[in-house]
This record gives sequence, structure tokens and C-alpha cells, in this order.
Amino acid sequence: MRVIGIPVWDGNVESGYRRALAEHEPVFVPSRHFADDRGWSLMNQLQGVLSPKGQVNFSTQYPGVIKAWHRHKKQTDFWLVLRGHLKVGVHRQTDGVSWARVTGEKSPGTVIIPPTLWHGAATVGPESAGLLYFVTEAYDPENPDEERMAHDGFAGFPWEVQHG
Repeated sequence: MRVIGIPVWDGNVESGYRRALAEHEPVFVPSRHFADDRGWSLMNQLQGVLSPKGQVNFSTQYPGVIKAWHRHKKQTDFWLVLRGHLKVGVHRQTDGVSWARVTGEKSPGTVIIPPTLWHGAATVGPESAGLLYFVTEAYDPENPDEERMAHDGFAGFPWEVQHG
């Protein structure tokens, strides 16, 4: 399986969202640390995309865990890893294109995943990863917008560490 890097978008998250929807592919919008002698912060991460019908969530993923694959019919996901690192995987089933990117504390930014793309994540390294994410559709337990598949559902996707 050939896996390519998730395209980096140099604009803001709002324009990256429009591009992800238009191209039907994931986009990575890098974040900038704002640092001074008091510490550091990541600011304005989801400006222009938050909506009243969406929801913000936080999830912890333990070392060695692969949470994949799933997709949504209507929902776009915006993922920002605040603690540790995740290898994010995305797959477009219509043409077999797959993307991957490691993101987290040392490579901060927002991964935008438009509807119908399969996606998931593997924890990178010996520490848990903390994922803050916004979804454009609030979870409905009576009618979840989610389809699932096993983490090995796309043969050859490189969830493991790539040496060399």
C-alpha cells in the first residue's frame, strides 16, 4: 500500500476546511507556539469552524493502541493532539489513496478530515496521547453517524513505526 503525507495547508483552519471539503482529502494546518517567560500556548485553533450543532471532545489514547478505522457520512472531524503524539491515518476508499501524518506536542496542528474518509490513529511512543477534537455534528446515540472497520481493514497500512 502506498501512503502519502497529509497535505499541509499554510492558511488558517477555516480556509483549510473549505479546501478539505472541495478536494475530498485531509488537510493539516500547522499551529504556532506562542511562548514567553511564563510558558507557551496554542491559540485560535478552531476559529471560523465552530458551529452550534457540533461538539468539542477530548480523548486519551494509551500507548500501543490503534483506534481505526471509522468514517462519517455527514461529519467533518478537526483533530488537535495536545499531549503526546499520534500517527493519523486517512483512507479514501473510492480510489484507494491513503495518507498519514504524525502530529502532537512537537508537531502541533489541526488535521481536518472531511466526510466519508476512513480515519483512525495509532499512539506513537511510550506515553498516552491526548486528542482534542471538534466534530461538525453532535453525537446522536440513537442514530450515530459512524461506520467502523478493524484497524487492519486496509491491508498494508503502516500503523507501526517506520524505521529507516
